[in-house]
Amino acid sequence: MPYRREATDIRTDRPASAAASAAADEGLPTVGEILSLEAVAAGVPEVLVGGSALDARVRWLHVSDSAGVARLLDGGELLLSTGSGWPAEPAELRALLAGLVEAGIAGLVLELGAHYRYVPAVVVDAATEHGLALAALHREVKFVALTEAVHRRIISEQTAALHARDEVRERFTALALRGAPADHIVQQLARTLGAPVVLENLAHEVVAADLPPEAEEELLGGWQLRSRDAHRRASLGGAAVAAGRSDAWLIVPVEARGIRWGHVIAMPGPAHPAGRTSVLEQGAIALALGRLADGDDDTWARIGRQRLVEHLLTGRFGTAGGASARLESAGFALAGADLYGVVASGRIGDGTVDEAARRLGGRALEGRPQAGGAPASARVLLLSLPAGTRFDDAAARAFAAALAGSDAGSADAAGVALAIGRPAHDLDGLLVSVQEALDLARTPLPPKARGPIVRRSQDRPLVRLVTSLRDDHRLQELGEHMLAPLIEHDLARGGDLLDVLGAMLAHPGNRTAAAQASHLSRSVFYQRLGLIGDLLDVDLDDGETLTALHLALLVRRSATR
Repeated sequence: MPYRREATDIRTDRPASAAASAAADEGLPTVGEILSLEAVAAGVPEVLVGGSALDARVRWLHVSDSAGVARLLDGGELLLSTGSGWPAEPAELRALLAGLVEAGIAGLVLELGAHYRYVPAVVVDAATEHGLALAALHREVKFVALTEAVHRRIISEQTAALHARDEVRERFTALALRGAPADHIVQQLARTLGAPVVLENLAHEVVAADLPPEAEEELLGGWQLRSRDAHRRASLGGAAVAAGRSDAWLIVPVEARGIRWGHVIAMPGPAHPAGRTSVLEQGAIALALGRLADGDDDTWARIGRQRLVEHLLTGRFGTAGGASARLESAGFALAGADLYGVVASGRIGDGTVDEAARRLGGRALEGRPQAGGAPASARVLLLSLPAGTRFDDAAARAFAAALAGSDAGSADAAGVALAIGRPAHDLDGLLVSVQEALDLARTPLPPKARGPIVRRSQDRPLVRLVTSLRDDHRLQELGEHMLAPLIEHDLARGGDLLDVLGAMLAHPGNRTAAAQASHLSRSVFYQRLGLIGDLLDVDLDDGETLTALHLALLVRRSATR
């Protein structure tokens, strides 16, 4: 009969055996839980060696008084005995305990009365030395009753675990088949486990994370160093879960067909009926299937970064420290860097943003602006460059060309426009820089501009003034009061008076260029201006009036972002 040989180039590596064993045992009761059963309590149990030893998982209950029982054990058993067949010599007792430990028993329960009136000190000392859970029963009990109770508990736990695993597998399989994005799968993992979950790439940069806002700074601060340390400890000593560490990170690779893209990590949390490792593995499979569907396109990382930027722009973060930790955990340096908010519009290629930033020696994160005046093609970029990096107009034009995936003199590069906010050196300054860039991007472009267009907020003092005073109610009231007739006219008639006013203000003294920017003939454009003057009851040739209208229009564009 022919057999199927698995090709080595598509084989998927699974976690080490210690981790796999820990995952399989997660649904089993612990020694401590067994000792708390009502049937065991009837024997008045006394724990002689406890602590972390009581956390050992019990696979089965074995009853034997034989001194040679170790050879009959497979590991994970809780041994119940009266000790009647045990040797009397202390050295032989110590050797007996060492053999039981080597066989991998989970714990030892001695019933006193039939053979021992008390547990020999050498047994207690040996159990303590080996970290073996040891308990004594001070009353006689029916061993068959104990066996039934313990096995009923084990089978019940395993049955519940099987049902829970089926439910979890169905849930994450459905997510994978629907093409759910990586951040949604991570969110579902966190909700299922009741614990923070982080998805990272192979460079230990956070791709997506679901955790309480108040815990962002603590959990994500210094992420790369902490993650590398956790991986190192797991590789040196096996899975921390296997060692019974409740404070350990649970790490599962995201891989398929011999390709590994990253890891999904669960922070400490409550037990799950399906086993925390099993749940995390199902989530990793769903993530891997999504990554396979993306092909060579790193969609899951790009979407994760976009969501991060959009959350920052809309203020959906708990604290500034938490937001900073999220940025830095994604590989975006804040400390010791020159930071810029940039709005890029035009012919920007897919997947070019990070490459363009790397050419300058920095990193960039990309998002989409909220609706409200910015060009439809606009993208908001958070740019981090090493301190002192030259980012003058020539460097900015080269950056724009790289965004278009072309040379600075090409036609594609000529269609790119950059609005750049002031340089910043911390998160608060970066957010101001982004807002300046957004406000600047909403103003009309200069006429007949050639090549990549670079505009800076430093060159537009009125834009910077509006950005700094955007939340002042008096400024908002001014904008609403001055423009109310035009707003009401446009809303009622589907008009374009606000756009015409903006074109006129963008081309002061050149009504021909303003008409061209409005895509209107000169005669129609002048008619619109006459109507604007009548509705506002102002002189559109008065310099102070024009300044006030320009300020009001900038305020409105800023408020409708």
